[in-house]
Amino acid sequence: MEPVFVNVLSMSPIVRSRWVAAAAAALALALTGCSTKPTTAANGSGTVTVVAAENFWGSLAEQLGGAHARVTSIIDNPDADPHDYEATAADGRAVAAAGLVLVNGVGYDAWADKLVAANPSSTRTVLNVGDLVGVKEGDNPHRWYNPANVRTVIDRITADYKRLDPVDAAFFDHQHDTVLRTNLKGYADAIDRIRATYAGTPVGASESIFAMLAPALGLTLLTPASFLTAISEGTDPTAADKATIDAQIRTRQIRVYVYNSQNATPDVQAQVNEARQAGIAVTTITETLTPAGASFQDWQVAQLAALERALAQATVR
Repeated sequence: MEPVFVNVLSMSPIVRSRWVAAAAAALALALTGCSTKPTTAANGSGTVTVVAAENFWGSLAEQLGGAHARVTSIIDNPDADPHDYEATAADGRAVAAAGLVLVNGVGYDAWADKLVAANPSSTRTVLNVGDLVGVKEGDNPHRWYNPANVRTVIDRITADYKRLDPVDAAFFDHQHDTVLRTNLKGYADAIDRIRATYAGTPVGASESIFAMLAPALGLTLLTPASFLTAISEGTDPTAADKATIDAQIRTRQIRVYVYNSQNATPDVQAQVNEARQAGIAVTTITETLTPAGASFQDWQVAQLAALERALAQATVR
């Protein structure tokens, strides 16, 4: 199409002013329509638009991206249940406009997979954590409580940032090193310290959220795996499993009981009460960042510190 040239000077003052105003409005609208795409700064660098299904992955993505990533976490309220979340139209629009989408996978956030499928894009990158670490639906979905998996996700997010915004590759490498060496140092130190001091200590737990962290800390988790899975998946545990745990508590086979305070079912609450009555130290963990607005490392370090205090209390007795 041939370009159209308008002789503004030949217009009357009123018509000319209206034409200029309309042109300015059209330009603003065009620019707004482009705002969902990664922005580009004057130096050629960009901003990767990221949507994370859950804030524990979103927190890491935000730290790794720094000024060159704009991160939105869909699940960002401690009171929200990632298992049962109902996605909104706004969530769909956010996913449709994202350059990178982070989902946990492993059946944990099936609603996020549906959002991605309902908003196809040939330019979007989807990082499915379960696929990344090689697990399938039916396996333990709580991969953010596996320190080795956390490191794998950190590495992949950085690689995706560098591919999506190659101009800022050096910046992303620097952020990667800062996150590992500085931001997550307290997290790594707490894990090492608990493993060095309390390795082999028998513990119990309310669900599979603790099943990968326990061995990483060197702790011996005695709770039947079938009970841990049942509570995590919202199904009824067997009478045999409950009897086993009751015996472990009554005879003080475990030194500490760890439970998810965001999923304290009647069965779990009964065990918490029994543990306290038996003089067994009790501590809590949560599925999502607590309190609201906390970083991944602040949340994890606080929980590890509480666990460490419980272990110390159990050792004194």
